[in-house]
Amino acid sequence: QCELYSSRQIAICLDPYCGLGFALWCLCSVYSGHQSILIPPMELENNLFLWLSTVNQYKIRDTFCSYSVMELCTKGLGNQVEVLKTRGINLSCIRTCVVVAEERPRIALQQSFSKLFKDIGLSPRAVSTTFGSRVNVAICLQGTSGPDPTTVYVDLKSLRHDRVRLVERGAPQSLLLSESGKILPGVKVVIVNPETKGPVGDSHLGEIWVNSPHTASGYYTIYDSETLQADHFNTRLSFGDAAQTLWARTGYLGFVRRTELTAATGERHDALYVVGALDETLELRGLRYHPIDIETSVSRIHRSIAECAVFTWTNLLVVVVELCGSEQEALDLVPLVTNVVLEEHYLIVGVVVVVDPGVIPINSRGEKQRMHLRDSFLADQLDPIYVAYN
Repeated sequence: QCELYSSRQIAICLDPYCGLGFALWCLCSVYSGHQSILIPPMELENNLFLWLSTVNQYKIRDTFCSYSVMELCTKGLGNQVEVLKTRGINLSCIRTCVVVAEERPRIALQQSFSKLFKDIGLSPRAVSTTFGSRVNVAICLQGTSGPDPTTVYVDLKSLRHDRVRLVERGAPQSLLLSESGKILPGVKVVIVNPETKGPVGDSHLGEIWVNSPHTASGYYTIYDSETLQADHFNTRLSFGDAAQTLWARTGYLGFVRRTELTAATGERHDALYVVGALDETLELRGLRYHPIDIETSVSRIHRSIAECAVFTWTNLLVVVVELCGSEQEALDLVPLVTNVVLEEHYLIVGVVVVVDPGVIPINSRGEKQRMHLRDSFLADQLDPIYVAYN
C-alpha cells in the first residue's frame, strides 16, 4: 500500500517492541532498501514538534504512528497551529499517515487530527489505519490508491446480542464504525462463532480468523502448551470448510461487509470492521458489552473527566474516572456517571471510583490496560479521591 524502494524515506513514530512497529523498525528497510527515520514516541513528551518537524524537514511522503502519538499531538498542539506555521512546517508532502493499531479505529481522534492540521497542508485522505494482532501483524492496510475507508452505523442493542444490524445516521442507539483498511492480498478472513468455531453469516458478530503466508507460527515463550498453540495458530472450522484450511485466531470481534465503493480496478472489496477485543468484553445480564462504548458515554458527561475505564468485579460494573478538576467535583460525578450508563446502556453501575489523572494505565500504543487497573483496584492500590458503592 506504500511504495517502498531505495530512494524513498519513511518516518516511523512507533515503539519497536512488537507487531508491525517491530517489522517497520527492524525489517522493512533491510528488505526494500528504503531509508527509515526512527522517532521514539517518548521523545515527543519533551518535544511535541519533533515528529511533524521531521516529516516537514525531509519531505516525507509516508509516515507511521500510533494513536498515542496522534492523541499527544492533537492535545498538545491544538492551540499551537500558528506556531507551526511560523516555524514553516507544512504537511502537504504527506501522502499516507498510517496509524498502526490493534483495536477499533478511533474515528473521532482521526477526524480531530485531520481537521487540526488541515491548515498546515495535511490532506484528510492521507490519514488511515491498519489492523493487526499478535497472530498476524498486518491484516489490513489502507493506501491512497484505493477508495476511502467506508463507514457504517450499527445498532448498539443488536450488537449486544452479537448481531449486526445497519441503521441510518442519527438513529437512536447507533454506533459509527470505520473499515480498518483494505484486507491485504493473500490474506483470507473468516468471521467465526468463538464458542462453536463455526462460520457465521453477514448479520452476526464473530471472532476474526485469518489465514495468510505471514501469519505467526506460535508463541516463543510458552512451553508445554501445545494445545494453546494449536488453538491459536493452527485451528480449523468445525464445519463449512471442505478444504480444512488452517486458521489463526486474532482474539478480536468484528464483521465483514462487501463495500459499494470500487477501487481503481473497478472491483469491489470486502471491508473488515473491528469492534473490539474478545477478552475485554463484559458479559452482563446475558449480553455482551464493549468497554469503549460505555467509556465514551461517560467521558462526555463532564468537562472535568480526563479519562475513563470500565471492568467487572463479581458481576458488578466498576467505572473508574480520572478527575482533572477540583476534588470537590468528585461527588457531582457519581450521579452523572450512574445516569448516563443506565440511560444509554441499560446497566446499573455497581462502583464508581474517582481518581487522579494518570492513574488509568495506558500502554505505548495508547490502549487502556483495563486488567491491570482491575488488579490495582482489587489490591486497593488506586488511592482514590472518592469511591461510591451503589
